Amino acid sequence: MSTRITTCLWFDTQAEPAARLYTSLVPDSEVLGVSHYGSENEHGPTGSVLQVEFRLGTQHYVALNGGPHFTLSPAASIQVYCPDQAEVDRLWDALTADGGEESMCGWLTDRFGLSWQIIPTRLAELAGDPDPERASRAIAAMLRMRRIVVADLEAAADGTAEATGASDA
Repeated sequence: MSTRITTCLWFDTQAEPAARLYTSLVPDSEVLGVSHYGSENEHGPTGSVLQVEFRLGTQHYVALNGGPHFTLSPAASIQVYCPDQAEVDRLWDALTADGGEESMCGWLTDRFGLSWQIIPTRLAELAGDPDPERASRAIAAMLRMRRIVVADLEAAADGTAEATGASDA
């Protein structure tokens, strides 16, 4: 038997809607199980959701309704590497909808308080460019962005334009 590692995300009462949103957005994801509070507990009404076990791609998570004692913070985030701008935009728009908040450098906080990093794979390619000046320009452009825009990264790396538009802070 092998050891399984699972990340537990603490919510006040929104574990199930959060898990259902996340699994609807990330391909090859699913809710694996939902457990409920029994009659003898101090954390939630009898029958209310205790925890939701779910999978995003190959990563396993538990969303726990543990009450207001602890809150999520940007100190821990979920990184999603996206193959193209369309996927960056789809996830960014869905996760910032209904009260989510944009941050800097591809970070955002969704409406449940969970932090995400939505990163185009092109960023790593440009940041690792063998030409250090090209890589430096791409990184400098990313540091000014909220949502990362691949076209702006490429233009900055090429030295043909500064990052502008929707990506600026």
